[in-house]
Amino acid sequence: MSPTPPPPPPRRVLGIDPGLQTTGYAVLELAPDGPLVCEAGVVRSAAGREAADMAARIKALYDGVCEVLDQWKPAVMAVEQLYAHYDHPRTAVLMAHARGAFLLAGAQRGVPVMSYAPGRVKKLITGHGRASKEQMQHAVARELNLAGPPEPHDVADALGIALCHYFASGGLGRGTRFATVTGVNQKALLGSDPDSIDESE
Repeated sequence: MSPTPPPPPPRRVLGIDPGLQTTGYAVLELAPDGPLVCEAGVVRSAAGREAADMAARIKALYDGVCEVLDQWKPAVMAVEQLYAHYDHPRTAVLMAHARGAFLLAGAQRGVPVMSYAPGRVKKLITGHGRASKEQMQHAVARELNLAGPPEPHDVADALGIALCHYFASGGLGRGTRFATVTGVNQKALLGSDPDSIDESE
């Protein structure tokens, strides 16, 4: 009698809300009845650092995300795409440093990385592309059946990004309580190129 093969490893998605001072992260496990929250929290860069200490700040964020990747071994990483506002171009440049470190961490571990525009994440989770942070918190709590809105906002956004990938990759048919996106044309909503910049959102 041949031995019973071991069960396949759980499929997990890591959602990242990149920030130079505080980065939100969330790990969802794809279960038969819908996604389950494995862990969610924030990674902070070294406190009190000035712009001149950018290397140390980026390393602190990189090390924190590497720790999450090594612990949970997600099958994919979903990262929020940067939104460059014409009035604050420097902010986008600084944020790109952090986002690049996260993409590097995923690539080093062979974890595929998907990008989602902020407005599209909000639209998929709440139904409105310009939803407030409070609306995102309540929508994420509803979709994941949490006891209350996740805090801080960085964690709620990371959960939303992970959920966005779950829905966009076909997870919609695996659960029953995700009425928010029932009947949505996902290609029309998310677009064929998630890395393209849509300044209207």
